[in-house]
Amino acid sequence: MSRMFMDLGKYLILVILVVLLIVKGTTTLGYNWQWYRVPRYLFTKTDAGLSAGPLLKGLMVTFRITGVSLVMAFAIGLVTVLMRLSGSFSARALARAYLELIRNTPLLIQLFLLYFVISPIVGIGAFTSAVLALSLFEGAYISEIFRSGIESIAKGQWEAGLSSGLTVFEAYRFVILPQAVRRILPPLTSQAVSLIKDSALVSTIAIYDLTMQGQAIVAETFLVFEIWFTVAAIYLVITMSLSTIAHEMEKRMTAVRS
Repeated sequence: MSRMFMDLGKYLILVILVVLLIVKGTTTLGYNWQWYRVPRYLFTKTDAGLSAGPLLKGLMVTFRITGVSLVMAFAIGLVTVLMRLSGSFSARALARAYLELIRNTPLLIQLFLLYFVISPIVGIGAFTSAVLALSLFEGAYISEIFRSGIESIAKGQWEAGLSSGLTVFEAYRFVILPQAVRRILPPLTSQAVSLIKDSALVSTIAIYDLTMQGQAIVAETFLVFEIWFTVAAIYLVITMSLSTIAHEMEKRMTAVRS
């Protein structure tokens, strides 16, 4: 408990120092803070009451992209790891080629390739291109998480499942994967945090997510620091919440295994 308070104190001191540095820098530049103008970009008041402003609308787009991409990334990761662990040479080679290609090229380049080169050929839009790019990119890393979880299961579990008459697919479904998922939930949650942060790149192909809405507001109002601090704070709240969930899950998994 004392260590937790010590870490919290260090974090607060760091935050205070960063804030003081920023305030000093903006004072030197002669920047005029106008925080009172920020709430209108979060909520707008109408006759029917409060409605979401541009930043919250952009956040909803970010959630949509992240949610769809996360589901697809899980599916791609699971299929890839099953191919990699299969007895088929062609399946293993294909999975390995996909992993090496995706993990050794930047996400931004993959996003541009899908949107500017492939999407005009196959006729898909910016949203689909963004989801595909994020899904393929994150799916490669999720595949490695799945692989580590599956390979951590004792060999005797395989033998018990197969000896009881289960097929390989049934052994995966009923014996191996349920045990593996319990072990890899924390790193999977951490990968979801990474996906949320990576989704900011979709603003480069004119998708009005949270980051793109921030850029548009800054271009219109010149509230550079206020808007970007607000956008950063929104991302921070989301990712810290997921990180806390991942930490609690990891603690519970550790307690169960011990």
